[in-house]
Amino acid sequence: MRRAKSALFGVIEMLKIESVEKRRSRPDIFNDILEIVLKGARKTRIVYGANINFKLLREYLDDMESQGLLIEEGGKVTATEKGKEYLAYYQGLRNFGVTRSFPYSP
Repeated sequence: MRRAKSALFGVIEMLKIESVEKRRSRPDIFNDILEIVLKGARKTRIVYGANINFKLLREYLDDMESQGLLIEEGGKVTATEKGKEYLAYYQGLRNFGVTRSFPYSP
């Protein structure tokens, strides 16, 4: 019985660690959103593609729009030139293996 409890706690700890590793940083989510809106997309497409809820999407869109990374027009969201530059830099960091060092930020 003691051995079973020990194994169970080990599995639980593994799951906790795994779930923490799967959290995306703010730059990761910015990247996901920008990839989706490169050619224009509606909010529903972004929610499903970036795997976030509408409340979070609203926060991210407001933040990204204020930074000039994207623009909302007529129900469509589209990446700006600055947003495309962000994607290029982010991809460079990813290719260099740096993106995993970004801290998690909700």
